[in-house]
Amino acid sequence: MKIAVLSGKGGTGKTLVSVNLAATAKTSTYIDCDVEEPNGHLFLKPEGVQEGKISVKIPKVNNELCNGCRKCVDFCKFNALAYIKNKLIVFDDVCHSCGGCILVCPEKALTEKEKVIGKVQKGVSGEVTVWTGILNTGEATGIPIIKKLLANNPPAEQLTFIDCPPGSVCIVMESIKDADYCVLVAEPTLFGVHNLNMVYELVKLLNRPFGVVLNKCLEEENPAEKFCLEKNIKILGRIPFDNDLGRLNSNAEIAVNKNEKYRELFSSLLDTVTKEAQHETTTNS
Repeated sequence: MKIAVLSGKGGTGKTLVSVNLAATAKTSTYIDCDVEEPNGHLFLKPEGVQEGKISVKIPKVNNELCNGCRKCVDFCKFNALAYIKNKLIVFDDVCHSCGGCILVCPEKALTEKEKVIGKVQKGVSGEVTVWTGILNTGEATGIPIIKKLLANNPPAEQLTFIDCPPGSVCIVMESIKDADYCVLVAEPTLFGVHNLNMVYELVKLLNRPFGVVLNKCLEEENPAEKFCLEKNIKILGRIPFDNDLGRLNSNAEIAVNKNEKYRELFSSLLDTVTKEAQHETTTNS
């Protein structure tokens, strides 16, 4: 079962939730799809890490064959090609590797070459299998890395926690499209409500079952909780604004391994999430 954890912005607490749920579940898989700034490995500290490079295909020009027709330039919607001073130029950094320019070239002046855009790492932390994607700085998209991460299917009965990128853009959509259940993490502020609404609209668009975890909860009124009640959104659990928890998190410690109070909190949350996910799976099967 695949549980995706996401939020409308960084710093909301999705990695806190993801790594602690994975640690609580014992035998599980944790996948860090936040490929631009992965940090789950800092908490889980995997051992025996294996690494593989991820590459994409980009066009390579044979200027002796190119007749300057510019059909490839007109085709490319990302402006990755330009014909300047009787020479076709490819801007690798903005190419999205669709391959369309090669198909439309009448002179077969374009072929493909490999370009490394990042890497995938696999390690083990106790009983948790840890997958991490790392996108090279300046690359246009991390989707090929996310596809590789999610292609490694663990046993169906094992819980998999997908730590998604922040926001609601295409790399988030790629991370959650096959998830069995989505956990939205929200902060107790008006800005937090704005970001919660972003991912709320996304999971509805993709028709993914979901619930919300309210993080950094205080005694006073919680705008994110009010939003959930108004929208009739399932509240899966509440994590208090807690100095000790914040200290453990800032020191990249797994809270459930350090304090029984947090183990009980995340055990209860895990139980609620898995029951909701199983209910949705049974209802929709």
